[in-house]
Amino acid sequence: MTDLNAPLARGGKPAEAKHGAGSPAGKGASVSETKLHEFAELLFFAYRDFTRDPDTILSDFGFGRAHHRVLHFVNRHAGLRVADLLGILNITKQSLGRVLKQLIDQGYIIQQAGASDRRERLLFATERGQELAERLAAPQLVRLSRALKAAGPGVETTLRQFLEAMINAEDRPQVSSIMSASSPQPGRGGTGEGS
Repeated sequence: MTDLNAPLARGGKPAEAKHGAGSPAGKGASVSETKLHEFAELLFFAYRDFTRDPDTILSDFGFGRAHHRVLHFVNRHAGLRVADLLGILNITKQSLGRVLKQLIDQGYIIQQAGASDRRERLLFATERGQELAERLAAPQLVRLSRALKAAGPGVETTLRQFLEAMINAEDRPQVSSIMSASSPQPGRGGTGEGS
């Protein structure tokens, strides 16, 4: 955490650090370590505000961010397998089981056996779950839309490249596959990629 009494927090300019080859902004880097720290802090603040509105809504239901993530992916990917959801969220079976049980017991998600493999557990958002997922997404979509507009024309490609590059290289194919499978459900709002 940044020392809020440091020159940067008071509006001053910190001294640039000298970079060795092993530092984040070492040999061949075009961004100083100071700038990288600033971008890291901006990411923290952006995430804080991006999650604030949904967190407030979730608290009314006694839910937390794990519930939000599960509901988001199940709503966006009808018929998602439990095994795939575990991989997406990168959490333990026990953690997912607790959250999923609450969402199922309270009527936000239903679970069905797979058609070809009865052992598979496929997840679907109920109408109630769809409504909550859309309610949670609404303020985030407004925030994203405003930020994209403020950043100027053509920023979508750069932003997508930046966010994809932030993902661990070994996880990018899975994320790409998940993203390409995102589409609105029949009879529901949304426009796929941008919804």
